[in-house]
Amino acid sequence: MTLLGLGRSQARSSASRIFQSASPSKPIAALAMSRYSSTSTKSGGIGNGPMYEGQSAMPHLPVPALEQTLKKYLRTTVPHQTQESLAKTEQAVESALSGADAKLVKTLQQRLEDRASKEGRESWLSEWWNDAAYMAYRDPVVPYVSYFYAHKDDKTRRTGPKRAAGLLKAFLAFRRLVETEQLAPEKGKTGPLCMRSYKWMFNSNRIPEKPSDTAVKYDWQANNHLVVLRNGHFYEFDLIHNGQELSEAEIESQLQKILSDSASSKPAAQPIGALSSNNRDKWTDSRKALASIPGNQKALERIDSSVIVVCLDETAPVSIESTAWGLWCGDGKNRFFDKQQIITFANGKSGFMGEHSMMDGTPTLRLNDFALQALQAGKIDLGSSNRTDLPVPKQIQFKTDKTVEAQIAESIKAFDELMGRHDLAILDFQGYGKGAIKKFKCSPDAWVQMVIQLAYFKMYGKPCPTYESAQTRKFKWGRTETIRSASVESLAFCKAMESHSASDAERYEKFQAAVKQHLSYATAAADGQGVDRHLFGLKKLLKEGEKLPALYEDPAYGLSSTWKLSTSQISSEVFACWGFGEVTPEGFGCAYAIKENALTFTLTSLKLGAADLRHYINEAALELRDLHLRLQQNEAPKSKA
Repeated sequence: MTLLGLGRSQARSSASRIFQSASPSKPIAALAMSRYSSTSTKSGGIGNGPMYEGQSAMPHLPVPALEQTLKKYLRTTVPHQTQESLAKTEQAVESALSGADAKLVKTLQQRLEDRASKEGRESWLSEWWNDAAYMAYRDPVVPYVSYFYAHKDDKTRRTGPKRAAGLLKAFLAFRRLVETEQLAPEKGKTGPLCMRSYKWMFNSNRIPEKPSDTAVKYDWQANNHLVVLRNGHFYEFDLIHNGQELSEAEIESQLQKILSDSASSKPAAQPIGALSSNNRDKWTDSRKALASIPGNQKALERIDSSVIVVCLDETAPVSIESTAWGLWCGDGKNRFFDKQQIITFANGKSGFMGEHSMMDGTPTLRLNDFALQALQAGKIDLGSSNRTDLPVPKQIQFKTDKTVEAQIAESIKAFDELMGRHDLAILDFQGYGKGAIKKFKCSPDAWVQMVIQLAYFKMYGKPCPTYESAQTRKFKWGRTETIRSASVESLAFCKAMESHSASDAERYEKFQAAVKQHLSYATAAADGQGVDRHLFGLKKLLKEGEKLPALYEDPAYGLSSTWKLSTSQISSEVFACWGFGEVTPEGFGCAYAIKENALTFTLTSLKLGAADLRHYINEAALELRDLHLRLQQNEAPKSKA
């Protein structure tokens, strides 16, 4: 399954929605998602353009049947338990179904069904999940929440300004389609997908607050300025002059002026952007301290309201791994992590950093894929004007005091220490890709998930709880559900592959069963019939004084959702790679792409051995292919998976 939507911390409290009046200098809507009430508007702030075709008729996220969820949950814990611990989990599930906890759990189920059926509520989950997974999450967004795409090189744009200018022209074309609601809606097998998150793509910003951040959207017609970072210095210039959008050449010229400005030639003494790399509570305090100094609030608003941020980095990475590291984190100073960012390097390499709180990966995949493909095909109107009267880019000046300067120093130190504990490894596997996998009559995603399971088993001799994102955007305000990829069947497959006594026929049979189970779970998750969001929702509805059901106190509940492998697929032929951080100290982030003739894996961890896992993924990918080739040669039955 595609997209990014990683499980994070548990939820906190919720209350009402907040709006701010619209004006050129103020956001048209500020949503405190931890306090968001989906009953406040039926439209959810969306319009009636073609982009929202089918939105009003879209079904609501269902509440799964209680018995179905509990039995499914129990089975997902089996690969990770001993017989003794499994017996305790079976008792806890039985208690929830028909024992001591049954009355309360059924009451929770009824409360959840009542919440889902409340008139005007678009989703029983959305408010809670946005808060728990994103807005109330307090750890730094890098490396734990944000993600990056590394673009394939453009041989016609070999400098940072030239590369950024081309990308911006394509992004602006996409922006017009989004903001005028003319963009064709994404469609799944059953119809249109929810497009609500697209409105957060441009002119939006995440604002640090306690106990939960807010998301702010600004009037796109009143805010056509770009914010640029160079050596930690902020600049801005308008992308429209005298009613005409700047051409590629004009944007490049404006960016070049920033590079030529002596003020930006040396690293900023006080790189304000570094503050956004810190713990969210600390960043909240820092932003308030910064904004309290005269002139700084207006400066912050210029950044918040900008179309997007462009980071002109001074480095010139050569390898795919050094490029990925630069995109994932850079030095933490030439960034503003609360916004979507285009990042370019001195040699013209480029990428995108996604602010994840209001959008998952598929909308920004579409944005970047559109831009790169259209530029490559010469389908973007780059403009021909080369005006000499454009206003010179203006530096956004900040004043600091000892408090803010100490906070900047602390943010830099914390960021350097945190990223210094991480490793990153990339496998750009050229042995085969989607084309070959389909010839083996197998789902490419299920195939790759089994490769990952086998690789981890080779490395550790056991399976681990594995998260894969499933898209639930067929439902109103849908985002993601968890596919629990490690299963009884995948464990049996791994054991057979590593057994010297197992025959190829037996390995093939186990593989087929594992793929079938994976596809079944993935389909159910996409249909809103997963385990994790349902159990999360039931727990949220416990009232004060009600005893926590044994199910949640059982060690298996926490164990089975500690994602030692956090995986997600984003596939594009115009990406070199993409990636994100691990979600538990004992685990790996595993971002992968399935291309026609290649597979790409980006592995991150707290120095647990990302390079070792890369080795085992390569080994597993070859062994699984070789198994199928041997069976083909022996005219074995073909997979129907």
